[in-house]
Amino acid sequence: MQDKKVLVFLAKAFETMEFSAFIDVLGWARVDYGHNLFVDTCGFTEKVISTFNIPVIVDKTIGEINVDEYDALAIPGGFSEFGFYEEVYDERFLELIREFNTKGKIIASICSAAFPLGKSGVLKNRRATTYHLKDGYFQKKLEEFGVNVVNEPIVIDNNIITSYCPETAAGVAFELLKMLTSEEDTAVVKTAMGF
Repeated sequence: MQDKKVLVFLAKAFETMEFSAFIDVLGWARVDYGHNLFVDTCGFTEKVISTFNIPVIVDKTIGEINVDEYDALAIPGGFSEFGFYEEVYDERFLELIREFNTKGKIIASICSAAFPLGKSGVLKNRRATTYHLKDGYFQKKLEEFGVNVVNEPIVIDNNIITSYCPETAAGVAFELLKMLTSEEDTAVVKTAMGF
């Protein structure tokens, strides 16, 4: 079984629940079911502070990333009130997203993490979603990037996964696992985790 690597990008003010879904689902697949799935966490700084003030020490900073080493990019969403967009709209991160997409690699995002994808241009004329409550305010904002917004919990357009709220975090992580392994392997992990 070939090794596969996922880069989980943590911007300032990321949501911990959305981050942990990727870590746990891929971790269960690796530790309990022998899938060679490895995760590197990454941020602009070595220590990233989440929306709810939890610090996480990342494995790598953005300048150290070689996209060719990874099979997928996973991005938890975050809160604008605590500075999420200050980092996810940084040109260095937008360029990283474009490079993953150009090379046909998987990009899995949860909730507001669809916005840097939209701003980077990779969602232009593609189907995607984002946070759906507050009268669809955020979905309308995402449309401004030329995105065909679909009001569904999880939307997959070729190599890109988007979703509409924290509740979808595990679902997105399982879709990512399915793309990296198979539907059968993912079903086994889901059952083991009680889903």
